Amino acid sequence: MAANSTSHSQAEAAPGILQIFRLDGRTAVVTGAGRGLGLSMAAALAQAGTQIAIFDVNLADAEEAASSIASKGGKAIAAKIDVTDAQQVQQGIKMAIDAFGGMDILVNNAGITSRSPFEDLEEEDWERVLKVNMGGTYQCSRQAARYWIDADKSGSIINIASISGFVGNRGGLNSHYCATKGGVVALTRSLAVEWAPHSIRVNAIAPGYFATPMTDRLKNINRAFYDELVGRVPLGRFGSPPDLAGAVIYLASDASIYVTGHVLVIDGGYTAW
Repeated sequence: MAANSTSHSQAEAAPGILQIFRLDGRTAVVTGAGRGLGLSMAAALAQAGTQIAIFDVNLADAEEAASSIASKGGKAIAAKIDVTDAQQVQQGIKMAIDAFGGMDILVNNAGITSRSPFEDLEEEDWERVLKVNMGGTYQCSRQAARYWIDADKSGSIINIASISGFVGNRGGLNSHYCATKGGVVALTRSLAVEWAPHSIRVNAIAPGYFATPMTDRLKNINRAFYDELVGRVPLGRFGSPPDLAGAVIYLASDASIYVTGHVLVIDGGYTAW
């Protein structure tokens, strides 16, 4: 009888536990969310109740993404935003605040890469990748923090880093990209400490290899190398966009209210050996 009573109590408590993952009434800005992993995370946040502002340099992609979220019952707006442009970022965040009455979450997802042996890497390409991957995180984070500090509100920043910030990509020829992702990891930890007195949490997600158009191209170019990379993942596959859904909801929600300065690696065990 006592066992049944305990089981019944646990069942009654479960909905309360799950509620801390809900994001009803909150607003998130997600950069680079017109397609791919950014869109997948934006869609996951919307399903948890978040109102979404999608920033992307490609307006058509941003509008299509917003329409897709709206078609499933979510609330989303789109804007063409270059995250390296301070004025555009400021205007975009103001647009999100005006549209939804505030802002609670920032996902710094926008990023680019390219391939080149480092000894042949053009300075222009180095600066372009650095400007988007690090500069975009700088521009968006400081504008979000200014709003939260001035309004005396808490906030959650989720930076999208990469396992490339911890390990070199053998065969990747993208050391400049790895450098920026290592910078994102360091910036995440530093800002978490700096902004903790303002109740602004700063965390990061570090994805491993995911099935994307880029990895699909690698499969077509060098199938043996592609298969070798897959074989190095203990779980036996590359990640898929839904594999990030739980992580972004956790870090955005009150379920992680005491978590800041953390980098959550999602790589199928790739960096575990």
